[in-house]
Amino acid sequence: MGPLHTVNKSPFAGPALDSCLGHLTEGAALLLIEDGVYAAVADSAAAAKLAMAAGRYAIYALGPDLAARGLGKASLLDGIMVIDYLGFVDLAVRHSTVQAWL
Repeated sequence: MGPLHTVNKSPFAGPALDSCLGHLTEGAALLLIEDGVYAAVADSAAAAKLAMAAGRYAIYALGPDLAARGLGKASLLDGIMVIDYLGFVDLAVRHSTVQAWL
């Protein structure tokens, strides 16, 4: 598998998500963590960009980070998979590298 990319910044706080999306390659996956989970909200400013990427790449959001911000699965874009910490570990093991976008 390709790399696992993680984004921990809100799409409103800087260009991390846009930079990441521009570097995704075949077999890559994107995991939204910490404030990065705001990008997965269906009516967010990043929704259209993320929806386009979800058609080509596996996109995940960390469930505990969603919960900490008062967000539930119902508020997310279609195609976003919610995982727990064990799922995060599994993704990191399955992918060739982990690239953090700060």
